[in-house]
Amino acid sequence: MKCMFFSPHSAEKHPSKGEAAAMNPQQMEQMGQFRITVWEEENFQGKRCEFMLECQNIMERGFNKIRSIKVENGPWVGYEYPEFQGQQFILEKGDYPRYEAWSGNSSYRTEHMLSFRPIKCANHSDSKVTLYECEDFQGRKFEMCDDYPSLQAMGWCSKEVPSMKVNSGSWVAYQFPGYRGYQYILERDRHQGEYRNYNEFSTQAHTNQVQSIRRIQH
Repeated sequence: MKCMFFSPHSAEKHPSKGEAAAMNPQQMEQMGQFRITVWEEENFQGKRCEFMLECQNIMERGFNKIRSIKVENGPWVGYEYPEFQGQQFILEKGDYPRYEAWSGNSSYRTEHMLSFRPIKCANHSDSKVTLYECEDFQGRKFEMCDDYPSLQAMGWCSKEVPSMKVNSGSWVAYQFPGYRGYQYILERDRHQGEYRNYNEFSTQAHTNQVQSIRRIQH
């Protein structure tokens, strides 16, 4: 969707009739489910832009950076670099006045967020993921339908999860217990829900270490 800029006191803008006519029914439906507003400065100051669809590179919209965010509808995932590359950050409904709000539990804080997209298959009440002891869905497995701040505490005997299969919904896995460290967004409608090794968790995954996991809120 075309980016819409606002002055601090301007009224909300909507797509023109021409823009709406160019959208297919699925895009029109998505517009009602997803809405995010980003600001170039902290505490919702400076240049502002609202999105209802993905943004592959915020710099192409005239931004140098994103320093604050409001998610009005739907969960989103933000990325450190353009084209959905680098660290991932889960963005659920709420206000993010500073970058710490979306990366505060990460051991690798970064002020960069240059692309983002909606998470379309999130369903908090119907989510299931299967963890596997080895790559390519081999070895001991464990099916989960709930949030676990510590996989080892619930009985997983390793700090590593070499492969995962998302049976339904979407999940965010974390490198460390307590939902800390690198975040990995796992979705049923991407990779057909199959993550055969840690390289498929995300572009910044350097290890198969996963020690906590939870369902994404919608």
